[in-house]
Amino acid sequence: MTTQGHRHERIGEEIQHELVAMVAGELKDPRLVVALAVTEVHVSPDLKQVCAYIGVHGTAEEQAEAIRALQHAAGYVRHELVERLRLRRPPEIHFILDRSQQYTERVEQLLKELKKKDEPAATG
Repeated sequence: MTTQGHRHERIGEEIQHELVAMVAGELKDPRLVVALAVTEVHVSPDLKQVCAYIGVHGTAEEQAEAIRALQHAAGYVRHELVERLRLRRPPEIHFILDRSQQYTERVEQLLKELKKKDEPAATG
C-alpha cells in the first residue's frame, strides 16, 4: 500500500499527541480535574471523522462529566487541530469513554479471587 494509504493513521497519531497536550493543561474545564488518558485515536480514511477514546479514572458520574466537558470543548479542539496540524478542514471529533482499563482490573480481580479459592484445596 502506498504511503498515501496510511496517511490517516499518521494523522491519527499526531492528533493523539495533540489531544494529550490539550488534556494535560490547555483545557481549563473544572470537570476535567480527574485523571484522563487519551488511549486511542481512530481517523476515517477521508479525514472527516475522528474517534478519540478517553480513559477516565473516577466514578461513573466523573467519567460522564469528563466526556461531556470534552464534547463541550470540541470546537476549540477542532480549531487547534487545524492550526497545529495544518489540516484543510476540521474533522468532526467524537469523544468516547474507554472502559478497557476497568474491564482489565475487573478480570484481574476475578482471577485473584479464583486463585484464592483454589489455594486451600490444593494444600489440603
